[in-house]
Amino acid sequence: MSPPPNIYLNGAEYPAEEIPEPLRSIDPKLFFATNRQAAGSDEQRGFFGKQRSDSMFFGEATVKFDATDWDALLRRTTGVERRKWTALTIGGVKEVVHFLPIPLPVDRRGNTVQFQAGPLSTYQKQGHAFKQAVSEELSSLQQDSVLLYIHGVNNTFDESLSTLANLWHFSGRQSLPLAFSWPAGNPGVLGYFRDSAAGEVSVFHFKEVMRLLAEVPEVKRIDIVAHSHGSDVAMDGIRELVIQHRAAGLRPRRAMKTGTLILAAADLDVGVVRQRLATERVEEAFEQLNFYINPNDFALGLSAILTRTVRFGKLQREDLEPAEFESLLRDALVYFIRVENGDSSNSHTYFRRNPAVLSDIILALRTGAMPGSASRPLVDLGDGFWLLPSHYPDPQPIDDGSRPSR
Repeated sequence: MSPPPNIYLNGAEYPAEEIPEPLRSIDPKLFFATNRQAAGSDEQRGFFGKQRSDSMFFGEATVKFDATDWDALLRRTTGVERRKWTALTIGGVKEVVHFLPIPLPVDRRGNTVQFQAGPLSTYQKQGHAFKQAVSEELSSLQQDSVLLYIHGVNNTFDESLSTLANLWHFSGRQSLPLAFSWPAGNPGVLGYFRDSAAGEVSVFHFKEVMRLLAEVPEVKRIDIVAHSHGSDVAMDGIRELVIQHRAAGLRPRRAMKTGTLILAAADLDVGVVRQRLATERVEEAFEQLNFYINPNDFALGLSAILTRTVRFGKLQREDLEPAEFESLLRDALVYFIRVENGDSSNSHTYFRRNPAVLSDIILALRTGAMPGSASRPLVDLGDGFWLLPSHYPDPQPIDDGSRPSR
């Protein structure tokens, strides 16, 4: 099949000609790591539910796009209709590795506490199986990067994979797509608190995913997209890894192999960001950090009322004192991107529904271009804020050298 010409989605160039033949399958493979329990009888069969598990499961699934062949898919997703999102279904969920539950049993020997040799050896073998599966997939796809997605509250397992599939497809299928799906999906206000508590107990398993990925020789780069409370799960884990690597005398970004970080509608306490993340210089672990902000985010407005704190994804310049704000802008690679006209009923899920936001995320992931560059023509509002217009302007031709060197 001859490759179709490059086509555009809301201003973002879709690299149709660059996608390897194996990745043009209409039923491509996605990967997941989850600490959810298997779904019960009242939930969708064959998937994982909203209850917690002390074990982590690593596996794969297939995604079926609403098209019959590659050319049809391109027409449906980037043609005249300029669809914002692609209809798809998730199936073929398959467990590859079932990790032992944590914590592993220990023995006290004098003044030290050590893991029991048998369980530790088993857990290490399971980690090797994880790394082997990732290594083989990257080699077969001729790829060297991972796109890691972490969802927010009130998300089901299949929704996390569906969102990942769309982000991966529109960013050009130039990576191994992996979702970290933590126990969430409890509806309502009380469900928010149940999900938030589940997020706190998911940090260790997220760290394990990051550690194992970084140990795969074929992995050269890990780009991360986190939404809503998933930002809290991700940033807590990343902060602990940064401290760990720095204590070992390693450069966090090199040790973690991290590239671009995208936080959309981040349900983070601004004070926690300033005191824990900024103080630990977490930004050093990334080439650039993009924080998408919607002052009209209804869900984060409710979260602010419930927690009585300013939420990061709803941040406005006047919410902080000058000294506080300057502490968040010490690094020129931190960008606050305000979404224009983000006051619709989708004010919290705009990152996957607003075509301008989707286009900007695509370009950040694909090229590493900075806001205000020819490839990402955002409006500089000063003080570290950038405006993302409701209609994304057509970018200039993408400069292959826009991604910074590692």
